[in-house]
Amino acid sequence: MLVAAAVCPCPPLLVPEVAAGAAPELDAARTACADAVGVLAASRPDRLYVVGPAAGADRTEYPQGAAGSFAGFGVDLTVRLGAGPEGERALPASLAVAAWLLERERWAAAPVTGLGVGEGRGTADCAADGRELAGAAERVALLVMGDGSACRTLKAPGYLDERAAPFDADVARALAAADTAALLGLDEGLARELRAAGRAPWQVLAGAAEGAGLDGRLLHEDAPYGVGYFVAAWT
Repeated sequence: MLVAAAVCPCPPLLVPEVAAGAAPELDAARTACADAVGVLAASRPDRLYVVGPAAGADRTEYPQGAAGSFAGFGVDLTVRLGAGPEGERALPASLAVAAWLLERERWAAAPVTGLGVGEGRGTADCAADGRELAGAAERVALLVMGDGSACRTLKAPGYLDERAAPFDADVARALAAADTAALLGLDEGLARELRAAGRAPWQVLAGAAEGAGLDGRLLHEDAPYGVGYFVAAWT
């Protein structure tokens, strides 16, 4: 059963070594992420699942100990998803950021498994994935990585789209209220057009949280670089 969840953004810029001189711009987001991970530890889970967007339309599991690298972003930094033998598959960028967050907070509260969810994975499949995770142990926690729209400003990765701000506002309200129906109602096509990579992971969260009776808190919301970032905690 899902007992707690944390939602965090997943830009590699969250890692100070990657952001370099721009690192202070995301200090508030990093602090909120640390608070959210602390909520997960306090929930005393039997297992933590880290869920993040990945390429494709399928899902891929990553065992504890799987490694991810930020070499592709010009930084010689490798992270591990908890302690364990290194797996054969490298973590996608979203899960590498999650592994960095967990290392930063010295996560040792429960075993960790990663789940990369294809950005093309449909709503029904995402919800089913979430229900599967929630039933995997008596006390399950989720760390859900994902960004909102990437079209909030003219300089945003996806340029300016007037639909982006309302889309992100809907996401923020849903995360603040732990509104699973609203998350499952996010339009897949619109999310794709707005380059909102968090859509699939958020819908996994919604499936996992169905019937769990969790309350939500929005800890941080911003759109630096024209991309929507949210940090939330569900308990």
